[in-house]
Amino acid sequence: MSVSEYAAKFEELCRFVPHYNTMEAEEDKCVKFENGLRPDIKQLIGFNEIRYFPTLVNKSRICDKDGRAKANYYKAVNEKRGKDLGRGKPYDKRGKKADEGGSSGGRGGGVRDCFICGVPGHRFFECPKKDG
Repeated sequence: MSVSEYAAKFEELCRFVPHYNTMEAEEDKCVKFENGLRPDIKQLIGFNEIRYFPTLVNKSRICDKDGRAKANYYKAVNEKRGKDLGRGKPYDKRGKKADEGGSSGGRGGGVRDCFICGVPGHRFFECPKKDG
C-alpha cells in the first residue's frame, strides 16, 4: 500500500477514535501513524520525530515517492545491463585478459611492461631509455 492510500485509510479510521481528533493527542496520532508505515519509510521518517500530523504525512509521501523512483531507476538499469550482457570487451587494449598480468596486473611475481618504453621484461628504473 502506498503512503497516500495508508494515510487515507488511517484518517478514515481515526473518525471512530475521538481521542485522535484532539490537539492534545496530535503526538499520539503521529506515533500511531509512524508505527504503521513500511519499515523503509519508518526508518527514514522516525528519527525526525515529526509530531504535527499533516507534516508527517507529507514527508512520508515524499519518502515513498523517492523510494519508488529509486526502485524504478535501478530496475531500468538492471534490465539494460541484462540486455547488454555479452557485448562487453573481455580483453584490455593489449589483448591480454585483465587477470593475466600485464600493466593492470597489480602486485605479484609476473613480468610487467615498463612504464617508460612499454616493453615487458624489465621495470621502469631498469629501462635503457630512462636516461635518453
